[in-house]
Amino acid sequence: MTPGREPGGRPNPVLRRPVAPMLAAPVDAVPEGPDLAHEPKFDGWRCIAFRETDGVYLQSRAGRNLTTYFPDITRAIRAAIPPGVVCDGELIVWDRGRTNFALLQRRVTAGRDLLRLSREWPAHYVLFDLLADTGGQVLLDQPLARRRARLEQLLAGAPAQLTLTPQTADMRQVADWLLHWTVAAGIEGVVSKRLDGRYEPGRRGWWKFRTRLVTEAIVGGVTGSISHPDTALLGRFDRRQRLRYTGRTHPLTHGQRQELAALLSPPRPAPRRGAVVHPWPEPLPASWSGQFDRPPPLRYVQVDPTVVVEIDADVAFEHQRWRHRVRLARAKPEMSVYDVPLLLGEEAGYFGDLG
Repeated sequence: MTPGREPGGRPNPVLRRPVAPMLAAPVDAVPEGPDLAHEPKFDGWRCIAFRETDGVYLQSRAGRNLTTYFPDITRAIRAAIPPGVVCDGELIVWDRGRTNFALLQRRVTAGRDLLRLSREWPAHYVLFDLLADTGGQVLLDQPLARRRARLEQLLAGAPAQLTLTPQTADMRQVADWLLHWTVAAGIEGVVSKRLDGRYEPGRRGWWKFRTRLVTEAIVGGVTGSISHPDTALLGRFDRRQRLRYTGRTHPLTHGQRQELAALLSPPRPAPRRGAVVHPWPEPLPASWSGQFDRPPPLRYVQVDPTVVVEIDADVAFEHQRWRHRVRLARAKPEMSVYDVPLLLGEEAGYFGDLG
């Protein structure tokens, strides 16, 4: 914050970009209490929007400039929000009533097709907090309940692309979100907040419960070595019996490394030719990571894809891959790779259309 001056000469702090967003700590259950409010966590990009005197600036969670990728959102904010306002929320793209993260990512690589893409697949900005009011009045120290009430006033009459996120203190409503909205609307879980809490940039003062599922996958490779794997690269067969890469685990524990190392083996040579054949390239292409900032290609060790593991994953599954790392629960040596759910089989029923 950079201090200015109020008319009476008193210091008037002003929010200057970038601002570190307030964050949520992961929890294993939705917290309960009379002073808590709960909001759905939509599957999109965190964005702090600055309505400046001469335009709009959109900042990512990491402080990067997203403005040029969302002309539809900047236009809506410029028309409906007065100068000085700073908002926090989530950028999403709806596809047949469900969030589509892939369409959101296409904004970055669209190039000359950006305007066409924004017309055909308009983005929406789901707002959940107000950091500064009209004229730049900083509200960080105001309680959440008061900030939200003022945000609701500002959004009255705003276009549909600017939406106030739902909020409830009713745990029955939370249960309904987790049971029905996860599949139907593509929410990732629930964020819980204190109604009397202030906005603390960069601090994990909220709580986030992610909807998760337990399922199986096939180990197709590891980082580290076969005798001492660090992480496992996972796959599933598609309908043509091709093993497709679907994601990567978090770092393995010591016990998981020992358990997996005892089961893994190098790829088998192909009949007649004698050369090792593996369904994935090495290194793993950077484009397979599905991240906004793509890392370099991943060096890994290929293994014979015969080992099945049980995993704990969230519901952020698009383009046949888990976008976030999954947790390895245990190996399942008693299970055949052909018993693992097919890609675009059971997954399509759970996650919706993965086309």
